[in-house]
Amino acid sequence: MEKINILYLDDEINNLQSFKAKYRTEYSIFLANNVQEAHYILENNPLIQIVISDQRMPDMTGALFFESILIKYPDPIRILLTGYSDLSSVIEAINKGQIFRYIEKPWNDYEMQMAIENAFQFYFVNHQLKSSNKELLKINEELNRFAYSASHDLKAPVKTMLGILKLAQREGNTDNELLALLGESVKKLDYFIGNIIDYYKNTRHDQLNNEIDFNKIIKDSIETIKEFQNSSLKDIDLTVSITQNFPFISDEFRLNIIISYLLSNAIKYQKKDEHNKKIFISIKVLAKLAEIKITDNGIGIADKYKERIYKMFFRGTTQSKGSGIGLYIVKETIEKLNGSINVISTEGEGTSFEIELPNELSTVKTT
Repeated sequence: MEKINILYLDDEINNLQSFKAKYRTEYSIFLANNVQEAHYILENNPLIQIVISDQRMPDMTGALFFESILIKYPDPIRILLTGYSDLSSVIEAINKGQIFRYIEKPWNDYEMQMAIENAFQFYFVNHQLKSSNKELLKINEELNRFAYSASHDLKAPVKTMLGILKLAQREGNTDNELLALLGESVKKLDYFIGNIIDYYKNTRHDQLNNEIDFNKIIKDSIETIKEFQNSSLKDIDLTVSITQNFPFISDEFRLNIIISYLLSNAIKYQKKDEHNKKIFISIKVLAKLAEIKITDNGIGIADKYKERIYKMFFRGTTQSKGSGIGLYIVKETIEKLNGSINVISTEGEGTSFEIELPNELSTVKTT
């Protein structure tokens, strides 16, 4: 096993020599007689795991020295040597997270060794956690890239298949049941690929704020639904109410995602035998936020499912063959915009999603 690397800073030469004589066989010891020497050693020995410093030194106190190295050298574990009269400054250093432990002078050899061993265990665990986090971040990044790349690679052949299907239908094959089933499957695949791309863009893209035209957002959302789901609003009474006394600044792409997915759900989960299908969209823009409400008189959500509707791939009904990713994307998107979402639903009567999104008007510079 490799030795623990320790930097010991003290302005008294006798203390430095005594420490090295005592522990040189067990640990790899680096000695510094002043702050400048300590910085030089840290810069040239990145594997220093523990830093021990005397509190009282002529150029800088030990607590201030630890504070000075926190940003550039955050990994080494810090132990402070101090006399009883310095306890107030030691407590302050502990509260600021500058030191792992303090030892009163003159130190006891057993206490010093236990402090070093405990500090190294703390260092080792932190190091392992950081390595694991880096590896997880790398894996997550690679998975996201793969999903995005695969989705884009699939998009082209799916569009080609849809084009061929349309051509076949124009040439008189409209009664072919197998062709119709194939068309539905390809559309579902196309929609799911769109889901993945939306999710990737939402997680990776920075927020791009501009002034929002909610009428355009609604219109674009309806067109998106028609394109990807072949859904129609012809037998649904859609009412839109927009009250806007203030300009609203937000991310248009993410707002499109929120409205499109919630409107899509309101259409998909209508009662099949209902002759008076309704969807009501209410948007109120206030000085600090926008209140968006999308209400339907569809099948509603059972109480037992309400806590799970935002989970990825969860579907609480077999009425729609959707991917189960829509509401997950909606919630993730709203959180990206620092907003909130609430659902009110009664099974058999309908569902209402209420969203609040902050108005980023203050972030836009005026000239």
